[in-house]
Amino acid sequence: MPDIHVSAAIIHDAEGRVLVVRKQGTTAFMQPGGKPEAGENAAETLARELDEELGLKVDEDALRPLGRFISAAANEPGHRVVADAFALTIEADAVAVQAEIAELRWITPADIGTLELAPLSLEHLLPLAWPATTSTP
Repeated sequence: MPDIHVSAAIIHDAEGRVLVVRKQGTTAFMQPGGKPEAGENAAETLARELDEELGLKVDEDALRPLGRFISAAANEPGHRVVADAFALTIEADAVAVQAEIAELRWITPADIGTLELAPLSLEHLLPLAWPATTSTP
C-alpha cells in the first residue's frame, strides 16, 4: 500500500476545542496540514501549510512534536497516510478558510460521533487532543 507523507496539526483554542478542516471536494474532516515540498522538514511543511490553508503564521519553534502516526488515507483509497503530528494552541479567530479548504470547525469530544472524520484523526490525533475523554472506536 503506497504511503502519503504529511505533516498535521492538533490545534487547540483557549476553550479546549480542536480545529478540523474539510478540503474542497471531500466529505471527511481532518487536522490541518499537508504534503511536503522538496527539501522541507516536517515542521517547515506544517508552517507553510497552515499559512496557505488558514492564513495562520506560525514559527516552527511554536510547534510541539507529537510523533509519527500511520492510518488509512481518508481521500485516497488504497493509500496510507504517514503523518508527523504537532500540537499548537491559538486564538480561535486567528484562522480563516483559504486555498483548498472548504470548511473549518472547532470541535469538542461531543462532536466526534456527529462528523465524518478522517481515520488518522479518529485513531490517533483526537485521542491525543483529549486523552481523558476520547477512545479509539
